[in-house]
Amino acid sequence: MIRLNKMTDYAVVVLSHMASNSTGNCATKGAAEGAAEGAAVTTAVQMAQDSGVPLPSVSKLLKQLAKAGILSSHRGAGGGYRLDRPAAEISVAQIVTALEGPIALTACIDGADTSCGSMPQCAMSGNWNQVNQAIQSALDGVSLADMMPRPFAFAPPSKSLKQDIKKHLQHSDNTTETQIERAP
Repeated sequence: MIRLNKMTDYAVVVLSHMASNSTGNCATKGAAEGAAEGAAVTTAVQMAQDSGVPLPSVSKLLKQLAKAGILSSHRGAGGGYRLDRPAAEISVAQIVTALEGPIALTACIDGADTSCGSMPQCAMSGNWNQVNQAIQSALDGVSLADMMPRPFAFAPPSKSLKQDIKKHLQHSDNTTETQIERAP
């Protein structure tokens, strides 16, 4: 089974909350593509409260993501972290790579630092590159903006719809119930 670790999953949750809060309205296109300029600075404590991710995990993630250039950190009063660039420009592949290292299913890929002892006689040596590249491309094709929570799908009913509903209610729905007394 191919599975991202829990911290990487948490990172996507935290980053999508940061992106949603960057412009104050995640329902707009601007929230997903909004420039990092003017993006809200968020503390680890605020992010833990907003996302539900434990504070120690959030603190660790924010530091790693800042080191990878996905976030920028700001010191001092009013300091914290913010997205370094718009959510639409941050790929899921960049997030995964920042936390887990290069995307690879096996150690025997081109340019890997490690390899198994069977590599010289292995018939599969190098053949995994095609699979690794497909996964990399798929994750590169999904941005943080794509991962952001969507706004509620239904718009509130319009005034005319409310009036139509009231007009078409059955008569029995508009009257109060008649109380029936029990016989003594």
